[in-house]
Amino acid sequence: MPFEKYRPFLDTNPVSLPDRQWPGKRIEKAPRWLSTDLRDGNQALIEPMDPARKRAMFDLLVKIGYKEIEIGFPAASKTDWDFVRSLVEDDAVPEDVTVSVLTQARTDLINRTIDALEGFPRANVHLYNATAPVFRRVVFGNDREATKQLAIRGTRDVIDYMEKTLGDDMIVGYQYSPEIFVDTELEFALEVCEAVMDVWQPADDREIILNLPSTVERSTPNVYADQIEWMSRNLSRREFVVLSAHNHNDRGTGVATTELAMLAGADRIEGCLFGQGERTGNVDLVTVGLNLYTQGIDPQIDFSDIDDIKSVVEYCTRMEVPARMPYVGDLVYTSFSGSHQDAIKKGFEARRKKIAETGDVTWELPYLPIDPADLGRSYEAVVRVNSQSGKGGVAYLLSTTKNLDLPRRLQIELSAIVKDHTDESGGEVTADELWHIFADEYLPASEVAGLEPWGHYALRGMSLSSGEGARSELTVTITVGGEDRVISASGNGPIDAFVAAIAQLGHRVHVLDYAEHALSEGGDATAAAYIEADIDDKILWGVGIDPSTINASFKALISALNRTRR
Repeated sequence: MPFEKYRPFLDTNPVSLPDRQWPGKRIEKAPRWLSTDLRDGNQALIEPMDPARKRAMFDLLVKIGYKEIEIGFPAASKTDWDFVRSLVEDDAVPEDVTVSVLTQARTDLINRTIDALEGFPRANVHLYNATAPVFRRVVFGNDREATKQLAIRGTRDVIDYMEKTLGDDMIVGYQYSPEIFVDTELEFALEVCEAVMDVWQPADDREIILNLPSTVERSTPNVYADQIEWMSRNLSRREFVVLSAHNHNDRGTGVATTELAMLAGADRIEGCLFGQGERTGNVDLVTVGLNLYTQGIDPQIDFSDIDDIKSVVEYCTRMEVPARMPYVGDLVYTSFSGSHQDAIKKGFEARRKKIAETGDVTWELPYLPIDPADLGRSYEAVVRVNSQSGKGGVAYLLSTTKNLDLPRRLQIELSAIVKDHTDESGGEVTADELWHIFADEYLPASEVAGLEPWGHYALRGMSLSSGEGARSELTVTITVGGEDRVISASGNGPIDAFVAAIAQLGHRVHVLDYAEHALSEGGDATAAAYIEADIDDKILWGVGIDPSTINASFKALISALNRTRR
């Protein structure tokens, strides 16, 4: 690989900012957002959006709260023109939403673009021309002065034609982009922006948006931050300037570059939902917004139904959102690793306890930087079981789907059984499959769909009364190999009496551990009982489920007894 053919970015684009301030700053509020999904994102699609998809995207952006939306390049094609005009004709733009349209610095394109805006309550005209040396030299054959004059003439054309054609009741703003800003000499970028402002004359009621794009991301994020801070500190009339960052993702650091630009003085962020856009895409507005959210900052955008947003974007773009995409991918809240699952399970338990005791709902959970429920996701997919999983994952799934709170040693025993299954199948075990494995192993008389009852012993009925000295007198009917046996026994409590009854079947039983809990509430409440027992020198767990707590405990002993023969 001939790496010698590439030059370090700073060799050709040095930035002198020894007293940079952005590293010591922190982001404390959301920026202004501009969605470019309908322009930059759309032009990068294999199949550009048809009118129905464009409208669905626009409606989604409005619904979730974007107030500035770039809706197209109306002079570029009839499709873009027709879509822009359809928003006026359908009265689809709320009064608090500003649409933006893009144009090159050519008089005919500028006039056509402004014509498309007639009837909108408010809009921005976005003009750009390339200012970087390689574009001046190779693409356009312009020197610095010709490049600057193109920006000046374009700005004058915008003002002249707006005054000539648009009504006084329409609010029209202006945005200028020195295209390929990152590769433009900083002094020259500043010179062009100042010349444009001299024409526009920004003031209190006449802001100008200066967009400084990393059109092709070629430097580390800190260098772009230096560029943004340098421009912010050197621009005149800064109080009337909205400094906008438009970042691409060629180096995979678009989000980091954007966040550092905000520290460095960027007031506005341009990008696309889930990072659509040319090449590796524009910066992902969802990730940047939710990164703010996880720091306790309101992004001013409603991401509470992330799956609906994902669905609409996939429909509009005909492109799938990757499974590992931050915040929205199918697997981003999922842990397969046993140690991760155990930590998450303990985290949820600690959180429930903290809320109950203190009312503090602050989110602090291992491996989950954001509460999936805040984005409309359920907890069911947080833990999924495969051959890498351990007891924590198995226990978590049974707890969340079946309300079973397994004792720790039972978790260990069951996880080994599940691991044998996953090692053999080589795949993931779903919650339903896990329940079938559990029921088939521990509930031999189960009525779980798809399972055949099994077991040499079954509890058929019992009668319990109190005897002398608080002893329990028990008469129990147990099926043994298909034949019913009626056995009477007594003990220091129901379980002790039942152990005595089992002894009459020729088994030595010693109970090592016992736990029970309710599975549901109300008149039809069901109980689960867990018993660890040493039966004929085999130590196994048994599980029983029954509306009666006593019956559940008896079934748990029968479960353990059957498992010694299996």
